[in-house]
Amino acid sequence: MKTSLRPMLVLFVALTVLTGVLYPLAVTAIGQAVFPRQANGSLIERDGKVVGSALIGQQFDAPRYFWGRLSATTPNPYNAGSSGGSNLGPTNPALVDEVKARIAALQAADPDNQEAVPVDLVTSSASGLDPEISPAAAAYQVARVARARGLPVARVEALVAQATSGRQFGLLGEPRVNVLKLNLALDQQAEPARTSGT
Repeated sequence: MKTSLRPMLVLFVALTVLTGVLYPLAVTAIGQAVFPRQANGSLIERDGKVVGSALIGQQFDAPRYFWGRLSATTPNPYNAGSSGGSNLGPTNPALVDEVKARIAALQAADPDNQEAVPVDLVTSSASGLDPEISPAAAAYQVARVARARGLPVARVEALVAQATSGRQFGLLGEPRVNVLKLNLALDQQAEPARTSGT
């Protein structure tokens, strides 16, 4: 028994050190050296303060901001600690009610908009944390945001174009717009002076 126990213990300790200590240290060191921004969470700073991550969505519901995809995380939206989709099927009444409520909110915020609502504005992603929307979802919201901020539609459209990323390597995925980056760019725009009484 002793002869077989010793090699097992040595192997256990060796693998623990290798996979539990050396490997994580090596991966962390390589990540910090080669991809420091990504390894530290792709954080976005404004005026020296971290305002979010390019990888995790945030809740925006004021008319002057672009709205992102719904989050299925509970109890708080975009909670990375409970990432996951709702797992509701397309015929589930709860999903149908969520979609109807979101469509109603979008239409109430912009009653003159008669365009079809893009699907990514009324559904959540598989992670529940998606920070991006489609260019169509951004275009759907341009008039509302421009009106709420008193900005020309063309200026808001230009900001959407600047915030749009193409397919990765020109092949993978679809064009997308990071909602947080777009809203931060909007906040940097000088808004027209408002006259008294408006």
